[in-house]
Amino acid sequence: MISPKNLKTLFFLVISSVFFISCANKLPGADARVYDSDPKKRVQKNLDEGRGFRVQDLGGAIGGGGTFEFASSNELWRASLDVIDFMPLVSVNYSGGIIITDWYSTDQKSNESIKISIRFLTNEIRSDALDIKVFNRKCLKQSNCTVSEKTGNLIPELKEKILKIAAIYKEESTKK
Repeated sequence: MISPKNLKTLFFLVISSVFFISCANKLPGADARVYDSDPKKRVQKNLDEGRGFRVQDLGGAIGGGGTFEFASSNELWRASLDVIDFMPLVSVNYSGGIIITDWYSTDQKSNESIKISIRFLTNEIRSDALDIKVFNRKCLKQSNCTVSEKTGNLIPELKEKILKIAAIYKEESTKK
């Protein structure tokens, strides 16, 4: 009688030998008459037939991401940075599509400051492409501050200015 340990080993050997025998005739490079001896030509043939990948192609395959160009070629991005260039930046993430400024005040003695976050919803220059939030911080003392989201004319004015500058950048790039 065969012990369970020996039965597992025998089963493994049978399965692996069947696997290796079935694959022996399908391994690439097995027949030198069929495959080119130049590795560059083999790689190109595999890529043309869709049997390979390139590292630069992984951006679209992982999570369905888009094509990311340099930030200098994105008109909305450049226009946004130009509009808020006087403010210190805390976080700028082009691939994540967000710009966050640091708290900004016009003078050191003021107990009020603002912070702006610009989120890019699309690369197209249109009114719903940007999600802009402005936060207001009022401090009585260094440790006693209240933060609130600001509403009013500032957000539409920022959006309008960014879109106008982006449209100018787009027009200039199409002329080139």
